[in-house]
Amino acid sequence: MTETTTTVIRNADWVVAWNSDTERHEYLQGENVVFRGDRIVQVGGHFDGEFDHEIDGRGRLVSPGLVNIHSHPLSEPMNKGFLDELGSPGLYMSSLYEFMPLFRPDAEGTTACTEVALSELLLSGVTTLTDMSVPYDNWIDLLDRSGIRAVLSPMYRSARWYTKNGHVVEYEWDEQAGRDAMAAAMKVIDQADAHPSGRLSGMVSPSQIDTCTAELIRDSFDEAQSRGVPFQIHAAQSVVEFHEITRRHGRTPMEWLSDIGVLQKGAIIGHGIFLNSHSSVHWPEADDFTLLRDSGAAVAHCPTVFQRRGIAMQSVGRYIRAGIPVGIGTDTYPHNMLEEMRNALINSRLMSGNPFDLRTHDIFDAATVGGAAILGRDDIGRLAPGAKADLFMADVTHPAMRPLRDPLRSLIYVAAERAVRDVFIDGRQVVSEGKVAAFDLDDATARLEEAQRRAEVKFTELDFAGRHPLEASPLTYEVVE
Repeated sequence: MTETTTTVIRNADWVVAWNSDTERHEYLQGENVVFRGDRIVQVGGHFDGEFDHEIDGRGRLVSPGLVNIHSHPLSEPMNKGFLDELGSPGLYMSSLYEFMPLFRPDAEGTTACTEVALSELLLSGVTTLTDMSVPYDNWIDLLDRSGIRAVLSPMYRSARWYTKNGHVVEYEWDEQAGRDAMAAAMKVIDQADAHPSGRLSGMVSPSQIDTCTAELIRDSFDEAQSRGVPFQIHAAQSVVEFHEITRRHGRTPMEWLSDIGVLQKGAIIGHGIFLNSHSSVHWPEADDFTLLRDSGAAVAHCPTVFQRRGIAMQSVGRYIRAGIPVGIGTDTYPHNMLEEMRNALINSRLMSGNPFDLRTHDIFDAATVGGAAILGRDDIGRLAPGAKADLFMADVTHPAMRPLRDPLRSLIYVAAERAVRDVFIDGRQVVSEGKVAAFDLDDATARLEEAQRRAEVKFTELDFAGRHPLEASPLTYEVVE
């Protein structure tokens, strides 16, 4: 379709429309959605104007595309079957330090990982993605090819973490390497901003609070502010990290970020789970929640990867009610935004013991207009005239959607990606009848499986204990020959 193509979605059963007067999403039934080129021109009512393409909206839900503010497509898909139920007993059940550094894709596997992740994201209705990866050669090409709206967030740090025994985390520091990596990351951001597609942009992202010097974090935040782009750092993501920061500085991670001038509007805290009030830490003489609430900083909430380790935020409903900006991300496999939203809802109720702690609209808002606002945009995450033509259509006649009373509840709590049929970004169709246009998903998953086997071969030589992958992460049942 050309830039001037006008597309009409006619008589959609359900439309999640944005009401600019109330600043809320609302349902419309049996009405039209029209977009011309990369912009929406009409939401609701009947369209009598000229058009080039007409889509039958009967049996369909039309929704704004989802905005994902935290993901790692570079590596996470390869961890399927390996990290599902694996944590470090000596490191508060996190898998970050003992296992994740040892099970990484090679160059060919990186491409396969990314193709699989991008396909999963598109198939779950994601139209805007924050991709937090270590830069690699064909990164921009893959994101461009996918058709997704991408925020490239090249990660860098001053130290790497590792363990020699499974219960102590050590850090190998190289501050100059961190500086050099930051400079390289800024060049990637410049490339993204200058990309001819207009769909790519950048985010400044020193990797983790415990692997970066205060100077690198401060300079990174200043660089983001001067460029007018978001800033994100992993913080309050593990008990290990909480105790490491309190050991170094006598301050909680939130207090230390505040001390160095970074905990403020424009900053995104990746995860933000382990505040001093969390039941897994004992640090009563602080008030991280109030500090975070008053700072204006946002939180990227990614519940699935943590729930596998028996960890959860306490609770995201509390954060949202307090006015802390919260967006949703996919920090693990599958990169399924709809499942992530479901887990956010259920975990919040489990942690609070209250079914009213968090409502469906809270999480849908976080995954649409909330994530958009955190990224500094008001033209995505909503169906409204003038907004970007980023949207998806779900089949409300799918068995998993029925009986149909509330389409978003059916989609989020039950059907998820199974009901998503079509996705448009900038008015261009990137998913058609449940198939991703850019990638052969069957081929990508086959190549990913081969990469997983290659990574298993290297695992033993990298592991401090010399374990075989089947010893570290046994299969559900033994294979009998």
